[in-house]
Amino acid sequence: MAYCTVEEVFAMFKEDALNTLAGTDYIEDPEERRKVLMPYVVSAIEDADAEINGYLNKRYEVPFRTVPKVICKYSKDIAVYNLASRSGIDEGEREKTILNRYNAAIRFLENVAKGIVEIGEGAKGENSADSFSVSPLTSSFIPGAYLYPVEHERMVMCL
Repeated sequence: MAYCTVEEVFAMFKEDALNTLAGTDYIEDPEERRKVLMPYVVSAIEDADAEINGYLNKRYEVPFRTVPKVICKYSKDIAVYNLASRSGIDEGEREKTILNRYNAAIRFLENVAKGIVEIGEGAKGENSADSFSVSPLTSSFIPGAYLYPVEHERMVMCL
């Protein structure tokens, strides 16, 4: 089961952007454009889901039986990036947003893989599709103190 649908990915693009994904030929008819783009969208979703599974397979049973909402969101973001990168990512505003969302998805997946973020699914099997959380690491040396992850490999202590 895919983590997002073809319809959800199509909805992430404005109509004018869909033509750039189709290649150099302008396709005026929306149904014809969808027909041309369909194999690319399906492939982009499959690649996105495989990338997500690669990050999460050590901590979770993938593919998920019930797809957490946050995984659906990041599957769409990665699939959109996969589609846009077919012709290269420009540093223009639209493409920059696509790249930023892709990078945010990868950072999130890295944090899940490291155990910094939980996605509401129990490790290797429990299902809950609605939430994710970041848990502070408690300190046993200072009562009431918490260590919070900030960036990579650095912690901040809050009292």
